[in-house]
Amino acid sequence: TLDPDTANPYLILSDDGKQVSHGDIEQDVPENPKRFDESLCVLAKEGFSSGRFYYEVQVKGKTEWSLGVARESIKRKEDIIPSPEDGLWSMLLIDQSHFIACDNLSVTFSHTKTPEKVGVFVDYEEGLVSFYDVGSSSHIYSFTGQTFTDKLYPYFIPCDNDEGKNSNPLIISPVSSN
Repeated sequence: TLDPDTANPYLILSDDGKQVSHGDIEQDVPENPKRFDESLCVLAKEGFSSGRFYYEVQVKGKTEWSLGVARESIKRKEDIIPSPEDGLWSMLLIDQSHFIACDNLSVTFSHTKTPEKVGVFVDYEEGLVSFYDVGSSSHIYSFTGQTFTDKLYPYFIPCDNDEGKNSNPLIISPVSSN
């Protein structure tokens, strides 16, 4: 489930903690050192510091979004530069068809079709973060050879609503780990 203490004030979380959308107006939320003040993101409540974990996110109907994992010590009170150097391993969809792998050198590419559900797999010891199109069972991108030293948390950005064109929520399926 999503951690409301980390959610940017413009984000709206569902009561069950499994959906996030952009609210267009800033919510009146208590100050919290865990909260992202500038970046429009939210983390999951549960983090991992060993083993493997996997989660899926329904992105159907979204024109823009970003997903991945963030280290626990990621900056919360200023804009995040999306890169492994800054503790973020993420993918971004823009214009409904172009992916950006937020690697140290951003990699832009197109996928055969825009996925409706994305799977994110992490192997902590192997230093691997992989993204999959669940519907077509196809690989999208992997960060390999990474060194993780901090607890990692699933990371979500629904992006702004774009006058209703991107108003669907991100819907998170339960995380599995071993």
